[in-house]
Amino acid sequence: LNIGDIKPSSRRYPGIFFEQERHAGDQILNIENLSKSGEGEMLFKDIHLNLNKGDKVVVLSRNSNALHAFFEILMGNREADSGEFKWGVTTTQSYLPVDNTPFFENDDNLVEWMRQWAKTEEEREAVYLRGFLGRMLFSGDEALKKSSVLSGGEKVRCMLSRMMLLRANVLLIDEPTNHLDLESIQAFNNGLKKFKGTVLFTTHDHEFAQTIANRVIEITPKGIIDRISTFDEYIDNPKIKELRKSMYL
Repeated sequence: LNIGDIKPSSRRYPGIFFEQERHAGDQILNIENLSKSGEGEMLFKDIHLNLNKGDKVVVLSRNSNALHAFFEILMGNREADSGEFKWGVTTTQSYLPVDNTPFFENDDNLVEWMRQWAKTEEEREAVYLRGFLGRMLFSGDEALKKSSVLSGGEKVRCMLSRMMLLRANVLLIDEPTNHLDLESIQAFNNGLKKFKGTVLFTTHDHEFAQTIANRVIEITPKGIIDRISTFDEYIDNPKIKELRKSMYL
């Protein structure tokens, strides 16, 4: 083996590190009797849930519309048919939606785009904002690209830069890996595993679900299944398999 013949890898890994501006108290999220229907079908009903500090919850459903509606309701973007929910007073939420189109409807460059979520004068400085963009591989002139011309993967990387800047203690993440390459997915996975706050997420990525979640919640037309469990333990449990069947009949 000739060391000189080995070509350096062109793979580039972003740096995804989620920090909290403040730590949340013990009250994170309480949901009582939440229900939602849409387009003539019941998406979910009778959801009663108390989220614990530090939970990392993968949220499942056989109906993707139910998942999207659930997250949109928790973020105040849609109304439930019945029930209520309450975030703890010490919580702050940051949301990565499955559809990020509304965030990219202007021609701001990426530094200007990021400045929308800066809270202090220091955070509004271009050098400071470029640091967050640089972590997601928008370095040099890349940080001056127009936000309206980004690819799907670039938009998700911008949204992750935004989440890191916000430093929330609760992250809500809806199907995050759809447009990301393998390197970004691995970095995202590691960032969420190391995050000390609370996470609610949906995903089709088995590695994400198995390595991050310590709790599984499945929302169904007949109620909720809630288990402190890894994803694989939940899916493989024969009693839960039977219960899941009955909840969708």
